[in-house]
Amino acid sequence: MPAPVPVLLMAREIGAGGTERQLAEVAKWLDRSRWTPHVACFHDQGIRADELRAARVPIVRLPVRSFRSPSVFHAATQLGRYLWEHGIRITHTFDMPANIFGTIAARVHRCPVVLSSQRSYRSLRKPHERWLLRFTDRIVNGIVVNCEAMRRHLVEDERVAAGRVHVCPNGIDLARFPHENRVRRPELAGAGIVIGTVCVLRPEKGLRTLIEAFARVRQSDARLVIVGSGPILPDLESLSARLGVSPLFVPATSEVASWLRSMDIFVLPSLSEALSNALMEAMASGCCPVASRVGGNPELVRPGETGMLFEAGNAGELTDVLRGLIADPARQRQLAEAAIRLIESRFTVAASVRRMGEIYAAMVNR
Repeated sequence: MPAPVPVLLMAREIGAGGTERQLAEVAKWLDRSRWTPHVACFHDQGIRADELRAARVPIVRLPVRSFRSPSVFHAATQLGRYLWEHGIRITHTFDMPANIFGTIAARVHRCPVVLSSQRSYRSLRKPHERWLLRFTDRIVNGIVVNCEAMRRHLVEDERVAAGRVHVCPNGIDLARFPHENRVRRPELAGAGIVIGTVCVLRPEKGLRTLIEAFARVRQSDARLVIVGSGPILPDLESLSARLGVSPLFVPATSEVASWLRSMDIFVLPSLSEALSNALMEAMASGCCPVASRVGGNPELVRPGETGMLFEAGNAGELTDVLRGLIADPARQRQLAEAAIRLIESRFTVAASVRRMGEIYAAMVNR
């Protein structure tokens, strides 16, 4: 049997974010008889770092402080030495800083296969970042995306050749997000129905739409829960006060699974989205999913089958969807159960990592 192929996965950091978790899951779940995973990052502390070390995945820290600092050249030299010493045959970068630094450095040091990732719309990036990403598009062997919507974005908007874009959907560890034993957290005692979301509090997440819709629903025993931290929290608190609603704002937490099991309806009101980990986690946890009609959301939420969709930014349409679901608990359960089956059949970690292995194998063989 051939020796396992060394693969280096790279991101800016390996903390609590969705991209970082996907990198960690790939590193932990790759078939060790075929692949030997390594991880490189600029910051090597965080929850994923602990998981990787427990799984005995080597982590190399590349001390890049700024792309304008001489530390870039020292880190590139260190990366080249690491690639050579460990016989790395595939370098795969997972986020924007790594896409820019890692792909160029790996090419300079002649790594045989260099892959980048695109997990969000580039319209969210600054002009110079978008220019650099377009440059890396031309020097990599392929770009891995997590949904068909992102594939279309690269092919149609960024003019990347279709054959160079490879779809590998995110996957959920079902053991971490069980749908059994859905028990309300003590903070939600007495609530008749719980509507909630989990996300970073940023403008593109569309949380104003959710708060405005909840204010219009006016269901006396309903509670709104927003789990996450971010820069727009004061604006959301001010909006809630003006509209006369009192959402429960929960700072970013490691207890996401128990909050999801406390929600009846999960709403993802994003104005821009690729394939949302939070939406998949909510579906696996037994929530009835409601999402904006953007990006990869329709690939998970099929209207009337596995959840409901609404036009991004349209609080009136979201209000109508919520009122309909609140009035029909049986419909809620039906959609939630169908959502669970979809995640279990197509969006597990095992399926995602198996697909990533197929991409790696095709690249090495080519």
